[in-house]
Amino acid sequence: MKAIRLLLAGLLASALIWAADVTGKWTAELPARGGSTMTMTLNLKTDGNNLTGMIGGQRGEIQITDGKVDGDNISFSVVREFNGNQFKQNYKGKVEGDTIHFTVTMEGTNGNGRSRQFDAKRAS
Repeated sequence: MKAIRLLLAGLLASALIWAADVTGKWTAELPARGGSTMTMTLNLKTDGNNLTGMIGGQRGEIQITDGKVDGDNISFSVVREFNGNQFKQNYKGKVEGDTIHFTVTMEGTNGNGRSRQFDAKRAS
């Protein structure tokens, strides 16, 4: 019984060690209407398998919710409001060095399940 507990504790510690540390500032250039681009800033903090932080852009900053880290995969959600309607954006990312490859899927009346992909780079 004691050996099983030690084994489980070791596996848990290993999982936490291998969790991606995305703590810090990240930036992404996203396509906007009319062929222009907009800059998104992500300020993220990892604590074990938990992920917290803020996303900033043209409409100010908003806090992320439901943030998780699983190895080199991260996920979180953001609830936004536009013209009196709320919609949720679900972000899933894969960390590769100083890049996070994101897919964001939009829920709600205005989102209709649309998704798009973009890369965020760690700011120096």
